[in-house]
Amino acid sequence: MKQKNSVALGIILILFGLFFLAREIVPQYFPQWDWPFTIIGLGGLFLLWAIFSGTGGLAVPGAILAGIGGIFYYQNLTGDWQSWSFIWALIPAFVGVGIMIGGIIDRNYKEAFSGGLTLLFISGILLFAFGSAFGLRPEITKYWPALLIVLGLIALARALFSSKRK
Repeated sequence: MKQKNSVALGIILILFGLFFLAREIVPQYFPQWDWPFTIIGLGGLFLLWAIFSGTGGLAVPGAILAGIGGIFYYQNLTGDWQSWSFIWALIPAFVGVGIMIGGIIDRNYKEAFSGGLTLLFISGILLFAFGSAFGLRPEITKYWPALLIVLGLIALARALFSSKRK
């Protein structure tokens, strides 16, 4: 396992080194490079390490970093910094994606997808709730309470059907 981690780390460092060297030598090919890409790159580093080393748990911080870097890239590109008042609600979705990727790596599909999809759903509720309150104004956001009702029905059904099986 230790040798596998060292090989994964070596490959990842070489790839990042080649990228940064190319960026220094021919900067004209990287005009859109900005600080959010550093955060995305760190997330990518964790994800690659998770894949190469077979350590699925590293996919969670990788997905969180890559996702937050993506949010910052969007905000830096558009200047829409006030969107942070609701866009932070995507962070649980990033955790859910990381759990699902980690489950694929660890071959623990059922628990990973169950937990990951739950977090994606919760993130959707939070995004619509805070988005409708703080600036996200598509017409669909006024229906976010329906997501709470669906989540309640799912929780109720799980509780009723799981107690009957025991």
